[in-house]
Amino acid sequence: MDDAPSRLSDPEFRRAVSTLRAAGRVCVATHENPDGDAIGSLVAAAAGLRALGKTVRTYLEPGSTIPSELRLLDVTGLERRLDPGALAGWTLLTLDCATLRRLGHGHRSVIAGADAVVSIDHHYDNTRFGDVNLIDGGASSTAEILFDVLEALGVGITPEIAQALYVALVTDTGRFQQRTTGPGALRMAARLVDAGVDIQRVSELVFETVPLRKLHLLGVVISNLVLYEGGRIAISHLERGDFVRLAAAESDTEGLVDHLRAVSGVEVAALIREPQPAPDGHLPPNRVSLRSRGSIDVSAIARKTGGGGHKQAAGFSHGGDIAAIRAFIAAEAALQLSLVDSAA
Repeated sequence: MDDAPSRLSDPEFRRAVSTLRAAGRVCVATHENPDGDAIGSLVAAAAGLRALGKTVRTYLEPGSTIPSELRLLDVTGLERRLDPGALAGWTLLTLDCATLRRLGHGHRSVIAGADAVVSIDHHYDNTRFGDVNLIDGGASSTAEILFDVLEALGVGITPEIAQALYVALVTDTGRFQQRTTGPGALRMAARLVDAGVDIQRVSELVFETVPLRKLHLLGVVISNLVLYEGGRIAISHLERGDFVRLAAAESDTEGLVDHLRAVSGVEVAALIREPQPAPDGHLPPNRVSLRSRGSIDVSAIARKTGGGGHKQAAGFSHGGDIAAIRAFIAAEAALQLSLVDSAA
């Protein structure tokens, strides 16, 4: 990969590799409500570290579900609760997690229990909460960075690892259509295919096998769609009762906001979701996904309420009701549009 030489000269890259090489026990974790990059990177990292003879456990906070389209990835043994006291002597590897809070409910106790924390991520606004922070905001995905780490560790890229990395790469690049897709990502994809990835099978299972409940959710999203600023902003929502009525989960909303961005004339799209109560009865705040095209930076909107992400894809949580969140997004997006228009 063309980014590999520059990474080898990066002190944080060398620290991440040396820390993981020295670790005998590693707990691999990713962010709440995980996407393909999160789960693919987690599966690949766990398999790679186990191949080096390390004791590995994997963790995802209990309130999150995994999108059905990622069922081709083997997450056997994934822990949903962690006793912080049981992490003494362990290195915690967080993947695709821009902030500590993104580890989910109980995040502080989880991270406090580990001896060392290594964060590998491609969100440019990562808060550097780890002891070692390997962050590359120019990478197409966390998987692209992880691929270099695994190679530096001497991990052989097996078909299992290659498939997990490819799923992470192809989902976070929007099937290689996002602006972050550079030559390195495409060369990585070719190497993963050489390592045994069946791209037709991945495409069919990830993009062309959709549960009916997800289509029903999309129908609700479309019916709740409201356009602002002459059709340049599209905002929709899903209520808690919609999930109950359709027997759907938060993970079934993955990718639905992209349908809003695809509407002709839309430059900013948002999907607001009311979450179900967590297993302990805790009611999380409403969740919002933002997408943009062109010069609008939705991560700037997300950061105003504690979220983050990329210029064209971001998200945040918000304790207000749906109407308040709609008003906030519409006002912030309209302000950005006016600034872009005045600069044109």
